[in-house]
Amino acid sequence: MHVIRLTKLSDYGIVLLTFFARESERALYTARDLADESGLPLPTVSKILKALVRAELLASHRGVKGGYSLARLPNEISVAQIIGAIDGPIAVTDCSTHKAHLCDIERACPVRRNWQHINAAVSHALGELTLAEMTSPISPTLAIAQRQHAHETLVQLPIGKSR
Repeated sequence: MHVIRLTKLSDYGIVLLTFFARESERALYTARDLADESGLPLPTVSKILKALVRAELLASHRGVKGGYSLARLPNEISVAQIIGAIDGPIAVTDCSTHKAHLCDIERACPVRRNWQHINAAVSHALGELTLAEMTSPISPTLAIAQRQHAHETLVQLPIGKSR
């Protein structure tokens, strides 16, 4: 079975940010704190934290009592922003991006626009999901409703028509 997957770094970035979002009374984490709590290697945590600071999702605080803190409230940070900070723009396929010449059959591809519509739907869904929501378990009833809504959104996409 083939599936569309996030990179491990994006997955880990979301995991690390949930530590910040869950512990609102704890303002700062060091890279070592996060590595210890998450079980991830310190170099990986440091790499992810730097990318999140560059994207202005985290703020870096220097000094003896320094560390990292959220730059915005958890409900103001989307999963799409986290993925974008670590992996760049969301793209289900090479032709989902607006960069030219990434695919050998780009010019003659009969489904390129469809992939772009699918990519837009996925990007929209991830843009609507916040870090705050990622800190809470989803109830089975809510998960079913969300899947139904996502399916309806994809079904409503005007496949084959330009926007």
